[in-house]
Amino acid sequence: MTMPPMNMTETKTWMCLICGWIYDEAAGAVEHGIAPGTPWAQVPMNWTCPECGARKEDFEMVQI
Repeated sequence: MTMPPMNMTETKTWMCLICGWIYDEAAGAVEHGIAPGTPWAQVPMNWTCPECGARKEDFEMVQI
């Protein structure tokens, strides 16, 4: 039995290492200017965590 190929468009979640706030690519962060479906790579470099103000580099991809 073969497994189906991995879906390369699968969305990911990213967690702020400072406060634990979660960015979900599928949901986006509409209230913070990021549309649903926006991949992390397309989130602007100057965007900051809406909870604590941490920079984008302070986020890490996590499995939920």
